[in-house]
Amino acid sequence: MSQKPEPMSMVNYKLLATQFGTLGIVWQPTHSGEIVQRVFLPSPPSEAEQRILRAYPGSRAASCPAIDELADETARFLQGEAVHLNVHMLALDNCPQFQQRVLVAESQIPRGWVSTYGRIAAHVGSPRGARAVGGALARNPFPIIIPCHRAIQSDGSLGGFQGGQDMKRALLQLEGVAFTAASRVVMDRVYY
Repeated sequence: MSQKPEPMSMVNYKLLATQFGTLGIVWQPTHSGEIVQRVFLPSPPSEAEQRILRAYPGSRAASCPAIDELADETARFLQGEAVHLNVHMLALDNCPQFQQRVLVAESQIPRGWVSTYGRIAAHVGSPRGARAVGGALARNPFPIIIPCHRAIQSDGSLGGFQGGQDMKRALLQLEGVAFTAASRVVMDRVYY
């Protein structure tokens, strides 16, 4: 799905102001185009830029047309538009094989649908691996672009999310996912 960055190529980042806070996209150029290394969700108290600079010392704020387009699409997605984000720009090969399978499966869950950790585990060939799927999604380096907010627990409760449960619920509601009075997802559109 992606190309490796060029040796010693500069690590860049682009910040994106959203209604949830500032999101950061870390990227590098390659011979065949830009590759996203990581996405940092808004997460108080540390701002995205501070977390990026800690994780990628020497990185610099920069952009290019492909990253600008991805940032624009991400912003529109976070405002509730039906946008298909480009997973082919992601450095998925930096992830372990199991996590890659989980992230690809997660990226295929349609907007407005959810899946459970257990169903995703069965889909990727690990029927007893619900916890492992949860762990792989908790470490998703590309939240939003890989819509890990669409994975929930089998009883309809939200489970974890890097941006917190309030953001997860808001993202699902923007996609038209309904909730019960007990704050559980209505399980009428479950994928896999």
